[in-house]
Amino acid sequence: MSLKLRSEIVELEERLRQAMLRSEASVLDELIAPELLFTNHLGQLITKQDDLAAHQSGALRLQALTPSEQHIQIKQGFVVVSVLMHLLGTYKDTPIDFSIRYTRIWAAASSGAMQIIAGHASAIPKNI
Repeated sequence: MSLKLRSEIVELEERLRQAMLRSEASVLDELIAPELLFTNHLGQLITKQDDLAAHQSGALRLQALTPSEQHIQIKQGFVVVSVLMHLLGTYKDTPIDFSIRYTRIWAAASSGAMQIIAGHASAIPKNI
């Protein structure tokens, strides 16, 4: 495993977490590829524009986004990250207080910068 690439991905994941907490759409725009395919915890397909809009409109407001574990697999041409997060906040004024397992695929854009090209989220029942 490339230690340099692993370190870069850890830093990008933290930058992503902070941008989500602060609803920093400009940072999210840098980190998310235009062709993003993301399946949320309800099975809905979310585009980059959908994700950015949720933050820009204030529909999604996170007070805490706490990781409890992270797994990284480096493959030729892409990196897979699985992270367990506890979310606390609101979505369209509905309270959020649950854990989600995110799987994200990072790949190099034409600029060379790593971006999220795909992802999936699964809600974790409280009794697990």
